Amino acid sequence: MSEPVMPSDKSTSPEGLISDIKKQQSSSGGAPVHLWNPPFLGDLDMRISRSGEWFYENSPISRIQIVKLFSTVLKREEDDYYLVTPVEKWRISVEDAPFVAVLLESEDEGDSQTLMFSTNVGEEVVAGPDNPIRVDYDAVTGEPKPYLFVRDRLEALISRNVFYQLVELAEQRVMDGKTVLGVNSGGEFFSLGEL
Repeated sequence: MSEPVMPSDKSTSPEGLISDIKKQQSSSGGAPVHLWNPPFLGDLDMRISRSGEWFYENSPISRIQIVKLFSTVLKREEDDYYLVTPVEKWRISVEDAPFVAVLLESEDEGDSQTLMFSTNVGEEVVAGPDNPIRVDYDAVTGEPKPYLFVRDRLEALISRNVFYQLVELAEQRVMDGKTVLGVNSGGEFFSLGEL
């Protein structure tokens, strides 16, 4: 295991975090955030909107490479989200889920169907036992809010267009005495809702 990279003098800014993250990734080949438990240093004025757009001090972060880099060191603890390095942890605000599933590819059909999602930060996730699909409902509107488990307690909100694609691929089944519409992927059946 490599030595942790010490924070830069600018670690309270995105530029300082970027520098620290790049150093850590180049020294270890990745970001094992699940192994890091650094001290909490405070709140960073960074937010991920429901649409998956990242903001710093209420200005959009327009460089996708920076967003992708930050997404690699995102960690969820309880109901809070943090950007972490081996030596520092900053809380950020997430309006819904930190990622959005924006593309769907389907292979095969029926019980052997595989659904691969691409997120807004370029991660590819195959739905299955380790990456389930779940559907919540908005308390006010009653509209479905579908999610895909991505990694390490982090989820992607499934975009409306992708959800419509899932509905087109769905089949009816009876589960617990109720007729549901759902999809297969990775040998699992995921309910999208009751009929």
